[in-house]
Amino acid sequence: MTLDLDSLVAIDVHTHAEVSEDGHLSLPDSLMAASAKYFKTGDGRAPTLDALAAYYRDRHMAAVVFTVDCEHQTGHSPVPNEDVIRAAERHPDVLIPFASVDPHRERAASEARRLITGRGVRGFKFHPTLQGFSPDDGLAYPMFEVLAELGVPALFHSGQTGIGAGTPGGSGLRLRHSNPMLLDDVAADFPELTIIIAHPSFPWQDEALSVATHKANVFIDLSGWSPKYFPPLLVQYANTLLRDKVMFGSDYPVITPDRWLTDFAELPIKDEVRPLILKDNAIRVLGLR
Repeated sequence: MTLDLDSLVAIDVHTHAEVSEDGHLSLPDSLMAASAKYFKTGDGRAPTLDALAAYYRDRHMAAVVFTVDCEHQTGHSPVPNEDVIRAAERHPDVLIPFASVDPHRERAASEARRLITGRGVRGFKFHPTLQGFSPDDGLAYPMFEVLAELGVPALFHSGQTGIGAGTPGGSGLRLRHSNPMLLDDVAADFPELTIIIAHPSFPWQDEALSVATHKANVFIDLSGWSPKYFPPLLVQYANTLLRDKVMFGSDYPVITPDRWLTDFAELPIKDEVRPLILKDNAIRVLGLR
């Protein structure tokens, strides 16, 4: 069984694998606790990948799912990419596997190539704040070259993060690495690379809209916030200039698609734009057809 695109009601382009097959959590306890407090998620934060698949299948949705490899900065080993890949192989009707490789790793580019050509991952997730690099500083450029060559998208966290929020010094995590304006250089240097800016990019929303409007290869996912908190300018652009470039994402499990979709229904989005945001743009951007 594979994705039945016509029967899906939506494609969530941003969900997290937060626990491995052997019960290993994706972040150190202190950072996981800070994130849970920030998002008010409480217990039950880390569903298994099989549970995540069942959750989306029940809702007739598909989900892009990924881990975040940030071992260089946190010292914490990630949920393995192989766990995500095996889950997608078990649940090909709902799960779309992305991978994550810390750009600080010695053979990051060759590992990215192996995961795409040998294991079938459909994209890569980067979290510059957690991974401790600026997208424009050249560290990840060998990886970007591979992704551009092989035609898979790069999805970047942007803006504020709940990880480390409220802790002394933010646990050493630097928000400036996730300014979406840093992706302008990446988009210019790699015009064949599909770039997805994740989240309403507080406090740099205008920068994200500017880059996405100017660079044909840059898109935005709307994950991480309830739509009722979207800045008015983001809603305006989603309805007009960026109607073909914004996509539904929840950030599950920190925000559920149920909550996101309930609040999205209250936004003044044009009827003809809603299906673009919920599914059609993702099908095109991710190359699912």
